[in-house]
Amino acid sequence: MSLNFALGRVVTGPLIAAAASLWLALPAAAEIDVQQVETPLGFKAWLVEEPSIPFTALEIRFKGGAALDAPGKRGATNLMVGLLEEGAGGYDAQGFAAESEALAANFRYDSGQDSVSVSARFLTENRDQAAELLRQSLIEPSFSDSAIERVRAQVISGIRSDAKDPDAIASATFYSGVFGDHPYASDPAGTLDSVEALTRDDILAAWKGAMAKDRVYIAATGDISPEALATLIDNLLGDLPDEGAPMPQDVDVETRAGVTVVPFDTPQSVALFGQKGLKRDDPDFFAAYVMNTILGGGGFEARLMSEVREKRGLTYGVYSYLVPMDHAELYLGRVASANDRIGQAIDVIKDEWAKLAKDGVTEAELDQAKTFLTGAYPLRFDGNGPIAGILVGMQMDGLTPDYITSRNAKIEAVTLDDVKRVAARVLQPDALRFVVVGQPEGVESSDAE
Repeated sequence: MSLNFALGRVVTGPLIAAAASLWLALPAAAEIDVQQVETPLGFKAWLVEEPSIPFTALEIRFKGGAALDAPGKRGATNLMVGLLEEGAGGYDAQGFAAESEALAANFRYDSGQDSVSVSARFLTENRDQAAELLRQSLIEPSFSDSAIERVRAQVISGIRSDAKDPDAIASATFYSGVFGDHPYASDPAGTLDSVEALTRDDILAAWKGAMAKDRVYIAATGDISPEALATLIDNLLGDLPDEGAPMPQDVDVETRAGVTVVPFDTPQSVALFGQKGLKRDDPDFFAAYVMNTILGGGGFEARLMSEVREKRGLTYGVYSYLVPMDHAELYLGRVASANDRIGQAIDVIKDEWAKLAKDGVTEAELDQAKTFLTGAYPLRFDGNGPIAGILVGMQMDGLTPDYITSRNAKIEAVTLDDVKRVAARVLQPDALRFVVVGQPEGVESSDAE
C-alpha cells in the first residue's frame, strides 16, 4: 500500500474546456517533436510544444522516493509528500486549495518506492501565478502540526485497511521475503508503529533528502515555449538543495521454488508469484517484454489466461508482468481462485512457466504479440498529461527522445530465436515462488520442490 496523495482539485470553467478540446489538437506518437531544453541554472527538460490550446502539463520526478527512508523512519517520505499541498508559503491547507481552484490549476503529488512525482496542469493566462503556488508547495511547505496529524491519520487508516486486504498481505509477504532488510522489503507507507513515531523533524529530513537538484527529471507539453519553460523551471526549482540523500544499494534477487501460505479467512485465495526479472537496460529486455505478453501480459490471448481461465475456469483473471525497479528486478504475476481450486491454478501456472522456458513460443503467438504491442503504443499518447508523463519516464529510464519513433521497430525486430533464448534465460521454474493468502485446500507452505 502506498497512500496516493493525488488530490487534484475539481475545477470548472476554462480548464475543463481546454481539456475537452485537447483531443483534437494532439499529434500522433510518430509526429511528436521533442525539444530538449537546458535552463540557465542547468536544469534539463523535454518539451513538446503545442500552442493551439492555452494549457500546459508539467511533470516532475525526483529519483529515490520512499526507498530513501532512513532506518526506523519508514513512511517518512510518503507522509511528507502527502503534506505538500496541506499548507505552504502564506497559505494553510484550505487557503492553498482555494487558491489553486481560483487559478483553475491542478496539482498532484505522489510517492513510490523509487520516485516522488509532481504533476501540474495550468492555463497560459495564469501560468506565473500557478507556478508560484506550486513553487511554494515544493520549496516552502508548512508541515504544520495540525496537517501532520490529519495526514498521519489518513496514512494509518490506509495501513489498517491493507492489513485486511489479501492482495496487500500477499505483496507484503513476498517483498519482505525477497528483500530482507532493504527498504523494498516494507511498504512505502510504513507500519503503524513507524508512522505513529514520525516527528516533524523526520518529515523535514525526508523532504530535504528526496527533493533535490541532483535527482530531478522534468517534462512539459502544451502552450509554452522553450524560453518560457526554462524561466519557469529555474523559478520553480532553483532553491532546491543541490544534493539529496544517498541512494540505497542494489539487490540481487534470489528466490526458491515453493509456496508460502498466509492463513486468511476468505472464500477465495490470492496468489502472488514471481522470481528475478531483468533490468530495463538489459539487451534482452524487449525480447522478454514480448515473451511476457505471450505468457501472461497480453490479456485474453496470453497463455496463462487461456490455460487457467478459458480452458479450466479456475479464475476470472491471471497475469504476469516485468518489474524493473531502480535497485532490483522482479518478474511477478497474480491470480485469485476459490480455496478449493487455487492449488490447481498454481500447478497450471508452474507448468506453463516451465513449458515456455523449454520450448519457446510459436510464430503465430509472436506475430499476435507484436501486433498487440505495436498497435497499443500510440494510444498511450492521448493527452498533454499522458505525453508529459511518458517523456519524464523515458528520461528516468535513460532513453533518448527518438525512442518514441523507434520503439515499435524494436518490438518488430524480436525473432522466435530471441524469445526462445530469453525464455530459457529468464524463466526459472526452480526459482518461481508463490505466496498464497487465504484458506487454500491441499496447499501447504513448502521449500524448493
